[in-house]
Amino acid sequence: MTTGGIWTFIRALLKDPSRVSAIAPSGAALARLITSEISATTGGVLELGPGTGVFTNALLQRGVNPNNLTLVEYGAEFARLLQARFPGLRILQMDACQLGMHDLFEAEPAGAVVSGLPFLSMPPENVAAIVGGAFDNLRSDGAFYQFTYGLRCPVPKALLEQLDLDATCIGRAFCNLPPAAVYRITRRGSEADRMVEFSL
Repeated sequence: MTTGGIWTFIRALLKDPSRVSAIAPSGAALARLITSEISATTGGVLELGPGTGVFTNALLQRGVNPNNLTLVEYGAEFARLLQARFPGLRILQMDACQLGMHDLFEAEPAGAVVSGLPFLSMPPENVAAIVGGAFDNLRSDGAFYQFTYGLRCPVPKALLEQLDLDATCIGRAFCNLPPAAVYRITRRGSEADRMVEFSL
């Protein structure tokens, strides 16, 4: 990560710890894990809360076409950093809770959502709005990837039931600070829901 990215993270953390909800930017091991099932064939990819762009960079390294990548970032300081670091990418400075109000992909819905949002520190109604809105912008076989520092899926079981979704832990990044797990969330009965679990 660039020095500018580190200082942007530190300033955002000091300004609003509850919004950042991490003691350090996500590491390379977590970035590899959360993007491990995504490739150039995935199609559109929506990234929520990209922050300093660690996952963004991993997605581009996986072969995702920059034209297929849309970043949704609420923080102005992070949005400016992302624009400087990834010129030409589609970066929307907006609240992810408003996803359900927008059709972000005109030609075809996204094939994947990668989320760096701190669900564990959010009110349940915000998590519901974000997950529901994200699936409004996902193909029927698309997958939502969410990491957590917690011991279980950060999307409440009641919400998964309400939206008819399944969550599967695809692995744990023990080298991350702190260690994190990644969950794949899919519509029940979809092709993505039947994928074989694996760990990195």
